[in-house]
Amino acid sequence: MPVSTATDPDFPDQKVPVTQYDGHVIESTGLIKMDFLGLKTLSEIKEAVRVIRQTTGDEIDIDNISLDDELTYRLYQQGRTVGTFQFESPGMQKYLRELKPTVFEDLIAMNALYRPGPMDYIPEFIRRKKDPTLVTYDIPCMEKYLKDTYGITVYQEQVMLLSRQLASFTRGESDELRKAMGKKKKDIVDRMKPKFIKQGTENGHNPEILEKIWSDWEKFASYAFNKSHATCYSWLAYQTAYLKAHYPAEFMAALMTRRFSQITEITKLMEECKAMRISTLGPDANESQMGFSVNSKGEIRFGLSAIKGIGTGAAEAIVKERQANGPYKDIFDFAERVDLSNVNRKAYESLAYGGALDNLGLQREQYFGINTKGEIFLDTLVRYAQLFQQEQANQQNSLFGGIDEVEVVHPVVPKTDKWATIEKLNKEREFVGIYLSAHPLDEYEVILNNMCNTHCNEIGRDVNIAQLAQRDEVTIGGIVTAVNERFSQKTGKPFGFITIEDFEGQGELALFGDDWIRWNGLLKPNYTIFITAKCQQRYRGSDLYELKIQNVEQLYDIKAHRLERFTLTLEAATINDKTLTELATIISQNEGTTQLYIALRTPQQTTVMLRSRTIKVNIDHRLIDFVTTNNIEYRIN
Repeated sequence: MPVSTATDPDFPDQKVPVTQYDGHVIESTGLIKMDFLGLKTLSEIKEAVRVIRQTTGDEIDIDNISLDDELTYRLYQQGRTVGTFQFESPGMQKYLRELKPTVFEDLIAMNALYRPGPMDYIPEFIRRKKDPTLVTYDIPCMEKYLKDTYGITVYQEQVMLLSRQLASFTRGESDELRKAMGKKKKDIVDRMKPKFIKQGTENGHNPEILEKIWSDWEKFASYAFNKSHATCYSWLAYQTAYLKAHYPAEFMAALMTRRFSQITEITKLMEECKAMRISTLGPDANESQMGFSVNSKGEIRFGLSAIKGIGTGAAEAIVKERQANGPYKDIFDFAERVDLSNVNRKAYESLAYGGALDNLGLQREQYFGINTKGEIFLDTLVRYAQLFQQEQANQQNSLFGGIDEVEVVHPVVPKTDKWATIEKLNKEREFVGIYLSAHPLDEYEVILNNMCNTHCNEIGRDVNIAQLAQRDEVTIGGIVTAVNERFSQKTGKPFGFITIEDFEGQGELALFGDDWIRWNGLLKPNYTIFITAKCQQRYRGSDLYELKIQNVEQLYDIKAHRLERFTLTLEAATINDKTLTELATIISQNEGTTQLYIALRTPQQTTVMLRSRTIKVNIDHRLIDFVTTNNIEYRIN
């Protein structure tokens, strides 16, 4: 065989031998061609099994789980497949909810059908599963191979088996037919058709029906999927669904560990955790493992290695010391025990900014406060750790010394001003990749949900905004995350692109000429803004549309001056002391500028309106979460 060399994509400095024969003819030379497929899902399953063992002690034999598991099929029937293999797209979730799969064969078929072309057969497949009277066979004996797919030809193997059953094709001929149809080699298909009709007729079948069957195959067989391939994929998919159904927190933690480099994936997985009512907590020196893990309360913890600037060595040193000698009592205990050869000053800074030291007695800003000597406390802390550990080493090496005799005075923690929330969150996002402890827009959630008619991801250079022209005005709220100012090559005038983000995603605004000069002062990074705009044609008769800003306001001002009245409706028949006490507590903790009203609805459906003379509230996400969780109606004016 003629060979040459090629560069290995995984190892650019290495050469590998390759055949000079084209892949389409290699088999005709007598060689065997094999395809090897690597899937990240296998690593995710392995990681999930490890996390389950670490958290619960359960040993999962993932290759021998039951194919009739009720919880797993319930997950598929409800379309809760985010994070599972092959079945997590919104379209697939919709079809799963309609199909309500009950057997593994349903999953194999959906895996094969959910592709361009055969996707058109999915509604008919669902109808036949729900109503068996709709299932028909052109020739009764075809039931043997089409029963599992409700009379619809879905797989290449079905074409092969039926050609052998109906027209006595040999195994080689049936495989040749499969390849020809799958690769749309019309000359081969046309050559084999007379043989199929002739031999099928000789077997006692109606030639007109054989013509119909062949015509159906020609339409569909080019889309037909290899069943063995679909089965293997569906088996892996089923394993992921089984893990999610039985160990949801551990499964999601494993996915986060394996996908952490993809921030959009992490955000999607965190949203799914929220929907599953699984809390996702930031990194913590006393609870985090190397990767994502699940604590005793069933909450997911970010791993220490997820923090930018924390290498594997530092994360491993922190976890090993904690496992060997117990939790860290405070930041000084942490400094005394953690090996400085692995956890250096840079690591301390990353841990502090990322929130991993929050539960060791100090606020984040205190690590960066200045002491009386003009030194940053973090530097003082690291020097204290060095001194303590040196003294400890000296005592261990001393003939008469003991570890208990080490005495180094704790440094004084400086008093510092509290960081603004946005400053704290921006550092958190910088070092962890996403907002964790809160979101800078949490305070303004009520405005974004009640006063904005457009999400940020509905605008931008890559988005068709023509549909926004149907709105009298476009209202958008969010936080400015980036500003890109440029100058026109023709006129020299400045213009700019503003990236703005809300809870749904981010978008981009383009401002030119006078608009840039007028509004750019209100569109600075980290500003939380409320934009009123018009969507209009760029030129008369043009198909291109643009957003013309009418006004820019701060979300703070909108909340302070435009939210005048917050009305809670309580059912007199069902309200109890516990709910009233909790409501009173959260209201007292959320003093603000919006007038509070209570509408008390009687069993006779009459309503008594009560207005608080003294209490005004701050309508933040905690208050909204409380009233929605307790099924209390609310209205904002």
